Parts: sequence; C-alpha cells; structure tokens
Amino acid sequence: MAGVGIGLGSLLVVAAVVSLSLAGVEITPLVAIVLSLVLATGVGFGGVAAAYLRFCGYDWSWVGVRVPTFRDLVFVAVGFIGAFGLAISASYVVTTLGVQTAQNQAAQTGFENPEVLLLLIPAAILVIGPGEELLFRGVVQRRLRESFSPFVAIPFASLIFAAIHYTSLIGAPSARLVTISVLVLPTLVFGTVYELTDNIVVPALTHGFYNATLFSILYLGIKLSGSMPQGVLGF
Repeated sequence: MAGVGIGLGSLLVVAAVVSLSLAGVEITPLVAIVLSLVLATGVGFGGVAAAYLRFCGYDWSWVGVRVPTFRDLVFVAVGFIGAFGLAISASYVVTTLGVQTAQNQAAQTGFENPEVLLLLIPAAILVIGPGEELLFRGVVQRRLRESFSPFVAIPFASLIFAAIHYTSLIGAPSARLVTISVLVLPTLVFGTVYELTDNIVVPALTHGFYNATLFSILYLGIKLSGSMPQGVLGF
C-alpha cells in the first residue's frame, strides 16, 4: 500500500508539472510544494488509504476516525513532547559524534524560499499529518497489528514510513540512512499513541504539530540568522 501511494502521488505530480509547463505556467518552488502536498500527500497517501478501505469494505471506524476526547488530546500533547524530545536527543548524539547526515529537500527549498515554509506550517497539520498517518498508521500498522503484536507492528510500520523518505533526502547513501534512523524515533511515538488510543486523529495531530514545529524553527532560524538551523533532523 505504501508503494502504491508513493507511486501514484509521484505520477500525479509529474503529470501536473508537465501539464502546467505545457500551459505556460511557471513551476515556482511554491507551486511545486502545493502540487506535492495536494497530489502526493493528499491524493497519493490519503486517497490510496481511502480507496483501500472502500475496496475491502471497511468504513472509517476501522481506522478509528472519531472526534478526540480529552484523553486523546492528552496523548497528542504527550506524544508531541516525546517525539520532539527523541528527535532532539538523537540529533544531538549524531552532531556530537560528527556523523554526516542528509538534508531534507523540503528544508532546502524552505531555506532558498522561506515563504514556502509559511504554507508548510499549516499544511503539516491539515494535510501532511492526516494523509501520512491515515496510510502508514491507519492501514499499514493496523494490518500488521492483525497478525503481530504491537511490539512488531509499530516498529515495522515505522521503518516502512521512514524508508520512504530516502528519495526526499539530499546526500550520500550513508548520510541518508543516518537521517532515516533519526526519523524512525518520532515515528515510533506516532505508532504508539495510535495503539494506545485506537483513534487515527491522535497520531495525525501529533505528527502534524511535530512537523509544523520543525518548519517554524526552520523559518525563524532562516529569518533571524540567515542560515539553516542545526540540531533537528528529518520531517
């Protein structure tokens, strides 16, 4: 399912870029980001997950789509703190050891065009978090959970999710693997809060706020110092 989502999203983005180019529309970084958000994340991930549910005869309750309770919101807050803490700690260790890491293409685009980050901050909560979590936690992890314990399903789904970011990173293969290893850690938190609440909205919000915070840090760092902030890896 993950491969289908990635493949479909990529094809849609390429088709849109080619169509717009032929129509004389300039593909600016902002346009490219919008296309990626809507077609790759929204349609590619969210759409494939929705199509899977329909094909298998499941309704939205199968992935636990419901209004968050107070308990759910507590897990969102705790999950956000845990995910961010793990990412910061892992990034500190990597930096201390002097290990080479890869750069995220979205971060690089944001550094060159800071206005893109102002779009990515709300998009992280409204599009990226829901689209990615619906597929990777709601479908992939839940399917794995039917055959394995959460101690197997959560790490396996997290590894799949982290691995799909390989092509969105810039750098040597070894550097990309280091960054992916860091990315796995907050993803484990997303999977855990889903397991504990059985509500896909919880990891979607946790993931969304996590990404929005990283984009905000990046934007402020660029505006205040004119350089790429260091210390947090992956999106």
